[in-house]
Amino acid sequence: MQQPELQALADKLDRLIEHCRKLEQENAAMREMQDDWNRERAQLIQKNDLAKHKIEAMIGRLRALEQH
Repeated sequence: MQQPELQALADKLDRLIEHCRKLEQENAAMREMQDDWNRERAQLIQKNDLAKHKIEAMIGRLRALEQH
């Protein structure tokens, strides 16, 4: 291979390495975001369950009041 061809190949390789680094950084950032969303989702599910139980308890008390 001639020098210009080798230099062109080396330049392409450098761009590919830089692109891979960028993708790795983006991937890490996306994983962090996914972890944040998963934590938020778990909290919302917990709050939803708590609200559901409270509403069920209120309905139970209202039914008990109706029967008296």
